Amino acid sequence: MHTSLVDCLLEYEVSSPAHFLLNIGAAFDPGHEVVEERLTITPSMKVRHFSDERSGNRFIRLDAPKGVLSVNYHARVQLHPSAQPLQLDETPVSALPDDVLRYLMPSRYCESDSLRRVAQQLFGHLPPGTSRVRAVESWIHESVDYQAGVTQPTTTAQDVFVQRVGVCRDFAHLGITLCRALNIPARLVVGYVKFAEPPQDFHAVFEAWLDGRWVLFDATRMAPIERLVRIGTGRDAKDVAFATIFGDVKMLRKEITVDEGEMPADGQGSDAEPATAASPGLAGF
Repeated sequence: MHTSLVDCLLEYEVSSPAHFLLNIGAAFDPGHEVVEERLTITPSMKVRHFSDERSGNRFIRLDAPKGVLSVNYHARVQLHPSAQPLQLDETPVSALPDDVLRYLMPSRYCESDSLRRVAQQLFGHLPPGTSRVRAVESWIHESVDYQAGVTQPTTTAQDVFVQRVGVCRDFAHLGITLCRALNIPARLVVGYVKFAEPPQDFHAVFEAWLDGRWVLFDATRMAPIERLVRIGTGRDAKDVAFATIFGDVKMLRKEITVDEGEMPADGQGSDAEPATAASPGLAGF
């Protein structure tokens, strides 16, 4: 059994009182179990927690005063990846579950209606199912350069298709868009995973609905996808931003670390940390 130890530190300069909506905690998801977690807010303040029952996403809301705000999330998570068949069929639109249908529609960053003709030209002739989504994944990996600092928070899948450059969320948005243009429901997944090469950061991949289940794909191929600790799931980045801020705020620091190990049969990993006692500024989930 695999275990991940994740640590996320966010630091902001708040120029005037601001409201924060944070999505940084490991989601409620059958693919993993949160063994231990803690959230430290400095300066100490009241926070509110809530979760989205449909997606499993967990959120933190707080009102930050003027000054420096530090948010530190730590968790130890056991992963339970499930083996996926090599080939799954695509589901006809008429047979899609009601709650999956919305992942077939165009969204803010995924203009599948605009790229429908392109998707059909590139992939429409391929046999439907897992192999076609793999072809989409491979095409993005080979056709789009990974480069930080080139795209913007407002960059869409259509922009990435034209510019052929982006970061992990851009790769994922393009994968989602091309799948939807092929009538395959797809959505964005953001999480923690240890990269093969630094620097470490949040990681975005996409998930396609095949034969009655969601299957993960990663066009960047930067990390083992089966070791992703899911944070957020949504139609696109608009639904799963790690921080949505209302006010005059500047980010000072973002540091993310992910350590990995194997969980022995007795459930006590050598990388496990003792539970931390409550202290000022500590807010448990």
